[in-house]
Amino acid sequence: MNLKILHTSPQILAVKLNAAGERSLRKQHPWIFSESIQKINKEGNAGDIAVIFSQNGNKPMGIGLFDPHSPIRIKMLHFGSGAKIDNEFFSEKIQLAHSLREDLLKTNTNSYRLIFGENDGFPSLIADVYAHVLVIKLYSAIWLPFFETIVTELLNVSKCKSAVLRLSRNIQKQTDVHQLTDGTILYGELKDEDVHFMEHGVQFSANVIKGHKTGYFLDHRHNRKRVGELSRGKTVLDVFAYAGGFSVHSLTNGAKEVTSLDISEQALQLAIANGKLNTFSGKHKTLAGDAFQILQNLIAENKTFDVVVIDPPSFAKSAKEVPMALKKYSQLASLGEQLVASKGLLVLASCSSRVTSEEFFSINERVLRDSGRKFKIMDKTFHDIDHPISFPEGAYLKCGYYQLDKYTQNPNCCKSC
Repeated sequence: MNLKILHTSPQILAVKLNAAGERSLRKQHPWIFSESIQKINKEGNAGDIAVIFSQNGNKPMGIGLFDPHSPIRIKMLHFGSGAKIDNEFFSEKIQLAHSLREDLLKTNTNSYRLIFGENDGFPSLIADVYAHVLVIKLYSAIWLPFFETIVTELLNVSKCKSAVLRLSRNIQKQTDVHQLTDGTILYGELKDEDVHFMEHGVQFSANVIKGHKTGYFLDHRHNRKRVGELSRGKTVLDVFAYAGGFSVHSLTNGAKEVTSLDISEQALQLAIANGKLNTFSGKHKTLAGDAFQILQNLIAENKTFDVVVIDPPSFAKSAKEVPMALKKYSQLASLGEQLVASKGLLVLASCSSRVTSEEFFSINERVLRDSGRKFKIMDKTFHDIDHPISFPEGAYLKCGYYQLDKYTQNPNCCKSC
């Protein structure tokens, strides 16, 4: 296995928390922040095993991995006592994670998230499978002492023939603890960095070496399938299309015409290429540029579509960005509504974890009420089966389906957008 790790032997740390930290731990929250640590017996390195003892009775409360490079100083692996952090411990967790995905793997799908960070008991670690290729992304150096064990077990469970390592920007800078490189092939061979995979019978490709995240966004799989099924014979606008997930599902399900809109020309070329991996008879158009401006231009041209999907990137990567994110979601809902034809479908999504589902759906419904159009809430969906949620911050994806009544142009609506 192609690994170059400088520090591989974790030490054991004895930790006590303040009252707030203990309350959080009893609720089995996976994050222990630095300000919650009251006492620690020695200076810790990334990946050291932190055993947390209670203030009263000095009893073990849980075990985590120490991360000196993050304000989340301890990332929890186990709550309570009686755990030994060894090969068997990680093997059981990985096998459990795989079992949760079994129903998905019974469909015509060979791409899935095998490990979803904290939600599967592996904080700051993601493992995605694309056909025969395993892609592991590390967001923290805490996993380096255990990495070979984890990769071996992930390969064993997934039956993948090769494995690729992706590193967050923060880890790429931590050359004092490793000599790893983003895009390294850890195991096997990779003849082409563009890996073809199947999603409910629809073919896509992911660049597992240079692509964003691990190469593709798997979380919207079920929504893409559903939008595709609702697009037969329809015209579709896919906003923030990226690699064309919604677009390609719509085309392969018989959409009459699909327009993919994204600020990145490169992303749109990928969307076109993904479409060509499949058979379809509809037209596939692209629009490159700022989504807000292009949507306003389309409204000015009196354009409408039977289905409008708006799936923007995260607008709130920090708490201070939440007010602006709420404003942007409101703007997009308003712009999208004006582009939906009579009795058409508006699909609005958010991947901002700091914006709750209640806030997001409330914004959408307020905007639609203010538009004067009658609407029906068809559904509200969340994560697909391979993105289980085990703590509040782990829930980020939400998607609303809105059936709109008669189309009425409101020339004044966009003046404040």
